[in-house]
Amino acid sequence: MNHMSYMLMSLFIQLFYVVTIVVGIYIAYLVIKLLRRAIQALDLYILDKKRTLMIR
Repeated sequence: MNHMSYMLMSLFIQLFYVVTIVVGIYIAYLVIKLLRRAIQALDLYILDKKRTLMIR
């Protein structure tokens, strides 16, 4: 392989690393967003259960 092919291979590897990091950050963002919604849903569930216990 010549110098140009090594340079292109290095460029593709660096591009792969950047894309992998960006996708990882986006997945972390989505997981955090999902966890926040799950916590809100759990809070609503607990509040509803407390209200039904107070009514009885």
